[in-house]
Amino acid sequence: MKMERLFDYITKQFDDGPLDKFVGSRDEAGNWNFYSTGQVIEMSRKLASGLLDMGVEKGDKVGLVVYKNRPEWVVADLAIQYIGAIGVPMYPTISSREYEYIMNEAEVKVCFTGAGDLYDKVSSAQAKVSTLKTIVCFDRHGERPFWTDIMSEKNLAKVQEISDSIKSDELATIIYTSGTTGNPKGVMLTHKNILSVVESCCSLLPVVRGDRVLSFLPLCHIFERAVIYVYTAIGTEVYFTGTDNLGGETGDLAAVKPHYFTTVPRLLEKVYEKIYNKGLLLTGVKRKLFFWALSLTDDFEHGKTYSGMDAIKRKIADKLIFSKWRAALGGNVKAIATGAAACPAKIARVFSAAGIIITEGYGLTETSPVLTLNDYYSGNNKIGTVGVPLDMCDIVIDRSEGDYNEGEGEILGAGPNIMLGYYKQPEQTATVFKELNGKTYFRTGDIGTFVNGPNGKKYLKITDRKKELLKTSGGKYVAPAPIESLLKEEFLIEQAMVVGDSKKFVSALIVPSVDALKNWCDEHHVAWTSLDEVVKNEGVISRYQHAIDLVNENFSHIEKIKKFTILAASWDASKVDGSEAELTPTMKLKRRVILQKYSEEIGALYA
Repeated sequence: MKMERLFDYITKQFDDGPLDKFVGSRDEAGNWNFYSTGQVIEMSRKLASGLLDMGVEKGDKVGLVVYKNRPEWVVADLAIQYIGAIGVPMYPTISSREYEYIMNEAEVKVCFTGAGDLYDKVSSAQAKVSTLKTIVCFDRHGERPFWTDIMSEKNLAKVQEISDSIKSDELATIIYTSGTTGNPKGVMLTHKNILSVVESCCSLLPVVRGDRVLSFLPLCHIFERAVIYVYTAIGTEVYFTGTDNLGGETGDLAAVKPHYFTTVPRLLEKVYEKIYNKGLLLTGVKRKLFFWALSLTDDFEHGKTYSGMDAIKRKIADKLIFSKWRAALGGNVKAIATGAAACPAKIARVFSAAGIIITEGYGLTETSPVLTLNDYYSGNNKIGTVGVPLDMCDIVIDRSEGDYNEGEGEILGAGPNIMLGYYKQPEQTATVFKELNGKTYFRTGDIGTFVNGPNGKKYLKITDRKKELLKTSGGKYVAPAPIESLLKEEFLIEQAMVVGDSKKFVSALIVPSVDALKNWCDEHHVAWTSLDEVVKNEGVISRYQHAIDLVNENFSHIEKIKKFTILAASWDASKVDGSEAELTPTMKLKRRVILQKYSEEIGALYA
C-alpha cells in the first residue's frame, strides 16, 4: 500500500494486523487505558462524521490544544484529516490574546481542548473570534460539549468519500511558530511534506512492531507529531505521559520499560544532574568507582572499539555502574532521539557510553521537521553533529551573504518536506526562500558546516544562529529583542544582551550607564573607586537585580532572566584598539562578537 495521506498509516497498521494496544494513557487512578487500532479508526471516523454535522467542511480549520499528550488527540487529528479539514494545534501555555490572534488569522471553526484552564482560555478568546462556533472538551464538565457526544454514524459514507478524494499535496495542518518579534507565523504543511519525513525516518529508528514507546513531548509541535506517524507506520505501542510522571520507582519509565522515546536536551541534562548528584553523595570505594566509571566516557565515540585492559575496564564499569543507569530508564531503552535544541556533546557521550544511545537530529517546523539525523545503525552517529541529510533532502552551505568562518555558511534545505509557506504571509514567505543554481531552497537562519564522520559520510555541524531567536535546551523559543528593549529603559543600563541559546535558562549581559551609576553611588554612599570594583559591590548588584525583577514581570517563566552579570565595559560601533566592534553602525548588537568576547563571563553564569 502506497502512503499518500497521513491517515493511510493507521489503515496500513490495521491491514498488517491491528494492535490490541495502540495508544494509551493513565487515568486518574493510575491505570493504563488503551485504544486498539480498530477502535481508533472507528472513533475517528465517527468523530469526523460528527464534525460534518457541526458544519465543518473540507478546508475548514479545527484547533487542538491539550496540556498532556493523550489518545484523544490522535483520534481528533485523524478525524480532522478524514474530512479534509486542516488541523491547527496550539501550545497550552500561550495567552488568550495569542489564541485570539491565531484563531482569527486561521479562521478556526471548532476547537478541541484538554483539561485544566484550557476551555476557559479558549472561551475567553472566542468572543473576539467570529469564526469559532464550538469548543469541544476531551474531559466531561457540566454542559460543555463533550467529544464522544458529538460522534455520529450519520455521515460515515460521506467521510469515506471525502477521504478517498484527498491528494498528497493538499494542506494537512497549519502550525504556528514563534517569531523573533510580533505575532507567530502559521507554517503550512501538506500530507506529502510530513509523509516524506516519516518515510525517510522509519528505517532509521531501532524499534519494531510491538515495541513500547513513550510520548511526552507536546503533540502540537511537529517533532513529536511526525514521530507519532512513524510509530503508527511501524506499529508500536504508544504510551502517552507527561514529564512530571517519568522518574522514580513508580514513574512511567519504570512501569512501561520503553524501548525508545524522543526528548529534548534539557530533560537529558536533568537526568544526568540527578545521576551526578547521587554520585557526590557516595563515600569511600563506591564514590571512587562511580567517578572512575564516569571518566571512562570522556573519550567515547560511536564505532570506537576497545581491547585488552581498556575493554575489561569498560565491562566492569558497565556491570557495576552503567547497568544501573539503564535500569533507571526501564532497562529496555535501545536509543533516545533528541531534537528541538542543541544537545551538549558531553551529555550525548555519557549516555551513549553507558549503552543508552543518543541520536541527535536537526530541522525546523518549516521542514516538517527533519533535515538531518544521526543514524542508530552501523555506527552512523557522530557526537557533536546533527547527523547526515535525509535521503530526500538537499542541504547546502551558502556563504554568499555573510562574513563566515572558513567552511561555514547559512544552512539551506530543499526537498519534498519543505513547507508551502506561511499562512496569509506572502512577504514573510518570500524572505525565507532563495534561488540557487536553478533550485529553490529554504533558508534555515542557522549557520553550519559539514565535517567528516563515520563511513566516509559528511555530517552537519551547527555552529551559530543567523536569526536572533534563542532556543533553550528545553526547546522553548525566546525572543531577546523585547527583553533587551525593556532592560535599556532602566536608567542605569546602557546596553544589554540576552543569552541562553541551548542553555537551561535565560541570562543577560549588562553594560552599565557609567554616569547614571556614578550618581546612584553618590546618592547611596557607595564609594566610587573604579568601574571594575563598583560592579562587584553587593549594593550595586542588588539595585540591578531590582531592575531585572521589574522587567521579568512582563514575560513568561521561560523568558525571565534568571542570572545576569554587570560588565565593566562599553560597547561601541567602532574600536580604536583593533578589536572588533560590538555594535553595527546603526547601533545593533553584533551578537556573535559579544558571545565570543564574553564567553568566560557567560560560561560563569551557567557553571
